[in-house]
Amino acid sequence: MTCRPKCGSDMGLIVKTSARAIIPLIGIFGAYIVMHGHLTPGGGFQGGATIAGAGILFLVAFGLDEMERNYNKSLYSALEGIGGLAFLGVAMLGMGTAFFYNTLWHSGPFFNGKPGTLLSAGFLPIMNLAVGLKVFTGLVSALTAIAMYRRWKS
Repeated sequence: MTCRPKCGSDMGLIVKTSARAIIPLIGIFGAYIVMHGHLTPGGGFQGGATIAGAGILFLVAFGLDEMERNYNKSLYSALEGIGGLAFLGVAMLGMGTAFFYNTLWHSGPFFNGKPGTLLSAGFLPIMNLAVGLKVFTGLVSALTAIAMYRRWKS
């Protein structure tokens, strides 16, 4: 079966309605994975990939035409760059001691909390956010580009 120019836009009402309900839940769950990655299994990469699943579901359920209307390549490119720079910036803050040295955790009583609490990891939640942002924007951008290329080739 070949892809016609309107591939994906012929999804039914049930699929689109289900996607509208599920996409925010996937995003919330992915954000939870990112924020609690230093306490539980998961982290920036896993949470970013989960949130990207919401973008992929949007692409599948609503089609490439709707994705192109809602997808801003410049914004996603900028957010991906910000995620990478934030990750490297936080990693370089510990350069006086070592690369990736967790200076925030070692510097004060506020973040030097009890193990297992949300603020017990210093820079790790910030690094998870940066990685999650980079993975989310990169995966959505890559799959949108693949869908556009596939439409262009057919």
